[in-house]
Amino acid sequence: MTTSTALTLVLGATGKTGSRVASRLRAAGIAVRTAARATADAHFDWDDPHTYAPALAGVERVYLLGPVGRIDFAGQVSTFLDKAETADVGHVTYLSAYGVDAAPPQMATRSVELDLIGRAGLSHTILRPAWFMQNFSETFLAPINGVIAVPTGNGAEAFIDAEDIAAVASATLADPAAHTGAEYTLTGPEAITVADAAAIISSVSGTAVNYFDIDRDEWIAAAIAGGIPAEYAPVLRMLTETIASGHGAQPTGDVEKVTGTAPTSFTDFAHRTAAAWTTEAAR
Repeated sequence: MTTSTALTLVLGATGKTGSRVASRLRAAGIAVRTAARATADAHFDWDDPHTYAPALAGVERVYLLGPVGRIDFAGQVSTFLDKAETADVGHVTYLSAYGVDAAPPQMATRSVELDLIGRAGLSHTILRPAWFMQNFSETFLAPINGVIAVPTGNGAEAFIDAEDIAAVASATLADPAAHTGAEYTLTGPEAITVADAAAIISSVSGTAVNYFDIDRDEWIAAAIAGGIPAEYAPVLRMLTETIASGHGAQPTGDVEKVTGTAPTSFTDFAHRTAAAWTTEAAR
C-alpha cells in the first residue's frame, strides 16, 4: 500500500531518474523530499557530509544513487548509510547498473550493493538498469551533426527508458515490504545496436542520423576533454568494450514483473522523443 505519511528522500532529484521518481511518487500521493546540490528541497552534496543528516531528517525511505562520473564513492555512500540508519530510515532503493552483481567487490557500485545487503537495520531493493534510452536524446549518445559516434561496434544493448526505471523504483518505494531484498535487472524489450537506434531515430525524426564506430581511445579522450573526469576513463572503456564484445544487456521481464506493464520499445521512445532530434537538426 502507498502512504502519504512515509517521507521519501530522492537523491539526484534533478537527474534523469531522480526527477522522474519524485514526480511519480508525488502523483501517487507520497510525501517526497528532493535532494541535490541546487534547485531541490534539500541541499545535498556527496563531498559535504554535513548535508547528509539534514536531508535524512524524518525520512523513512530513500532513493539512492551514487555520485555521477566517479569511481571512488563507496566510502561516502557508506557514511551516508550509517547516518540513514541513525535517522531510523527503513528502506533504501539503490540504483546500481547492469551486470554489477558479477563485478569484483572493490568496484564502488558493487561495494555499495554489498554494504546494503549486509545492513540488518535497512531493508533494500537493488535496481540494475541497462544503458538509458535518454542517452540518445539528452547526453553522450545524442547525434552531433547527424552522427552518433561511440565505440560499440556491432554489439547490442537492451536500452531502457528512464521512465520505466522510475516506474519500478517508485513501486519499490511505495511498497517496500513487497520488494525487500529484491534485485531487479531492468532492460527494454529488445537488444539493438547503436546503428539500429540511429536508423530508428532517422525514421521517426525525418533527419538523417548515422552511426560511426569511433576509435575507443579517441572517444575516451574526447569525453575527458568534454569534462568527464580522467579517473572515469577505465569505466568508459569497460562499458563500451562490454557491448562491442557481444556481452551487452539482454532483455529481462523485470520491468513488467514489478509494474505489470511491458517496458517501452526503442521505437516507441523515439516517437515520443522525436522533437529532441528535429530541434537539434534545426539549430
